[in-house]
Amino acid sequence: MSFSRKVVCPYCGAVNRIPAERLNDNPMCGKCNKDIFASKPVDLTTADFHSQIVNSEIPVLVDFWAEWCGPCKMMAPAFEKAAAALEPNVRLAKLNTENEQQIAAQFDIRSIPTMILFKDGKEIARQSGAMMGGQIEQWVASQLA
Repeated sequence: MSFSRKVVCPYCGAVNRIPAERLNDNPMCGKCNKDIFASKPVDLTTADFHSQIVNSEIPVLVDFWAEWCGPCKMMAPAFEKAAAALEPNVRLAKLNTENEQQIAAQFDIRSIPTMILFKDGKEIARQSGAMMGGQIEQWVASQLA
């Protein structure tokens, strides 16, 4: 028996229903015809944050960061690498807390970088401080086990 997953397009915001066995087949958005997964983090704004988190049936890991933050910049390459390793089973996204202060306040972000893992639209785990190497992938795996 096959089941499908709802995944939000990072480009146009359309919700796509993708058969689970086809998640690894580079699915394209039914609306804009762009790749659903690009093996890189999606940039989120206040306008699309809620849709990406609530409408996705795959977990979403959000990195709350800021341009001036040294540890955030140090962690960025590891986060990019984690996106390539974890997609299509987990969507990775970044939210600039300077540009999107309302969302940062809503989630009570007190230090950056902070990563929040969402599943079924709800926060299931939070990690503050930079992670390097394969630590991000290991942390996500431990939270989803």
